[in-house]
Amino acid sequence: MDPVTSSQAAFTRWGQRARASWRAWWHVLLLGAQILVLAMLPSSYRRGPQRGSVLRHLYMATAPLLTWFLVLSALISVVLIRIVVATAYSYGLSQYALEVLVRTLVLELIPLYAAMFVAVRYAMPGAQRIRQLLAERHRQGVDIVEQRLLRTELLPRALATVFSVLLLAAVSCVVALVLAYLTVYGFSPWGFASYTRSVGSVFTPAVTLIFGLKTFFFSLAVAVVPLAAAAQRDAAGRYSRRSDISEFARLFSVVLLIEVLSLVGNYY
Repeated sequence: MDPVTSSQAAFTRWGQRARASWRAWWHVLLLGAQILVLAMLPSSYRRGPQRGSVLRHLYMATAPLLTWFLVLSALISVVLIRIVVATAYSYGLSQYALEVLVRTLVLELIPLYAAMFVAVRYAMPGAQRIRQLLAERHRQGVDIVEQRLLRTELLPRALATVFSVLLLAAVSCVVALVLAYLTVYGFSPWGFASYTRSVGSVFTPAVTLIFGLKTFFFSLAVAVVPLAAAAQRDAAGRYSRRSDISEFARLFSVVLLIEVLSLVGNYY
């Protein structure tokens, strides 16, 4: 093959991949906008099968994960708290230990691994089941109505994922703050004033706003990105199985982008 033909073929493949990537990301944005609009409509929660589906998925996305996530979060928090406190005391910087703990553990780490935990345990397996269901309907020749699919299958799962990430992150943050107090002050109530003053100095209005927005966008990314990939047809118009690694990489890239933007907002 001559160099000109080889270059044309390479550019053609690159253009096809770029176009497919653009369509995939556009589908993610479109689905996210549709879910946000439906989530704000009262008709999405009216009595009947729709409300029952939403409540069922809220339970499935939260109750089975809560115990194990809190145990894992508490273990990670205890280890990190002991490391930070011991290091701060050894260098004579104990007055900065609590601030470092709150900034690293509560503001940055807990929302991140709460989102990843829900993604791995609920969002991505649920998206795989949705794609299997669509593939089976396609093979049977059943007409797939996108609006019905969005309301009956995608919206309840997305709402449940958002709720699960927010709840797990909130409860885990409270557990981490309690463990930090017990590690530094023990069971004495006399350190409560100093502790709340140290924690409150970190949660300024700007930091609190960024923290809330970051956690919400984490939950939205975990809810939308896997479902968008599951509901998108491939190049042949079918719902063939996709690589779990590539889908997780796409989700992680969105979460990482949100994390970087939050770091820029907090520290620059």
